[in-house]
Amino acid sequence: QVLLFNGKDGEWRADISEAGKRGGSLTCVEQTKPLQMPPDLWLMFAPIKKARTDFIVEKAVEMGAARIVPVMTEFTNAGRVQRDRLQAHAVEAAEQCGATYVPQVGDAVRFDRLVDQWDEARRIMFCDEDLAGATSGETLARGATGPWAILIGPEGGFSEAERARITAVPNAIAISLGPRILRADTAAVAAMTLWQDRLGD
Repeated sequence: QVLLFNGKDGEWRADISEAGKRGGSLTCVEQTKPLQMPPDLWLMFAPIKKARTDFIVEKAVEMGAARIVPVMTEFTNAGRVQRDRLQAHAVEAAEQCGATYVPQVGDAVRFDRLVDQWDEARRIMFCDEDLAGATSGETLARGATGPWAILIGPEGGFSEAERARITAVPNAIAISLGPRILRADTAAVAAMTLWQDRLGD
């Protein structure tokens, strides 16, 4: 027997009714979990080294992101993003943590294009390392529910031009993640934890 999920029908226990070298068939027996959709939250991050980017994708799945978007910023120090590889990693993470939904990993997008095409109905929680040590929990607590996105910068931080552009976006909220400047992969986990605690499920 195996457990199956497809992102639409929850999790099902199935019998292997036929197996061969190139395929087979399964028979669904009973539903073991209903579909559990994550909140309408995107995690947008600047890609970093391969293993640490994999970590970010894995934790985004575990912590309930609905969509994962690599963003190429001025100081991004990473090579080409292999979306198919990251999507496969998201599937593996969902399998390992018993999720019934796999977030879509988007194609890498340039920061300026992302901002130019932004839907202002989706709020952005912008993690600004320049605010390290500032109090931001109350600001986030006052934010409205609805579609959100978290934006994590690269290892070198955002450029001044990028910071100015993102803070000018309506419904963008700059927050601090505490008194210390965090590594990008740590910041992603901290930011999702903060958002889920204040506004999530």
